[in-house]
Amino acid sequence: MKLNIVPASTGALWVKQGARTFVRQPIALTGLFLMFMALMSLVSMIPLVGGIIGLILIPSASLGLMAGAQEALAGKFPRPLTLFCAFRISKDKTQQMLLLGGFYAVGFLILAALSALVDGGSFAKFYLVGSTLTKELILKSDFQQAMWLALLLYIPFSSLFWHAPALVFWHGVSVPKSLFFSGVACLSNWRAFVVYALTWMAIFASVALCLGVLSSWSDESQWVSELLLPLMLILASIFFTSSLFSFKDCFTSETILA
Repeated sequence: MKLNIVPASTGALWVKQGARTFVRQPIALTGLFLMFMALMSLVSMIPLVGGIIGLILIPSASLGLMAGAQEALAGKFPRPLTLFCAFRISKDKTQQMLLLGGFYAVGFLILAALSALVDGGSFAKFYLVGSTLTKELILKSDFQQAMWLALLLYIPFSSLFWHAPALVFWHGVSVPKSLFFSGVACLSNWRAFVVYALTWMAIFASVALCLGVLSSWSDESQWVSELLLPLMLILASIFFTSSLFSFKDCFTSETILA
């Protein structure tokens, strides 16, 4: 396995490849994402430890979404159990993926704690335990500062975990090395990832703008607002599908474990 350096334009290609693959199995891939969201919601309901368990499961669940994209790319129908592939191969793989999830949970909680230094924990409570988000809270300057601080810190943090689940599960890389290689891959290909992020921002903004225009033109805007949720689900499903191609282009390997 070796690291590849790709042109900046490859970031837009990842989005295009994700969309093409999604079209092959739109129902299955959207269903996997809905299962992912439902799993996170159900786990978060567990008293006291639900939020922590949800964080631990995120790398494994994101791997399941990538595995679904891999199956769709191969012309197969992604089954619901694909989402749980991290726990179905071997005990060792399961332990490694849970260890990776533990690293993710600890790191995320550290980010939340740092943001709490700015606003006393309001933003962290909203994100971790789903506290009520009011207009007054959003307008508070310390809440906004905590939100931007968390976002800025999350960008380098997420780069460590962007490729790590695939490296651990498909290539047998140890958890510490997977975090290192993932971070190096994202840093080395930062131009492509910037284009990738900007492309997705443009897509989401364009969809929101189109819906806003349709709403202003229509006497009954209810149907327009009802389109928002399914469209966001589809776009989110395509986003996770496209992440597979960023991994495939950043690393070269002769074999990928099924």
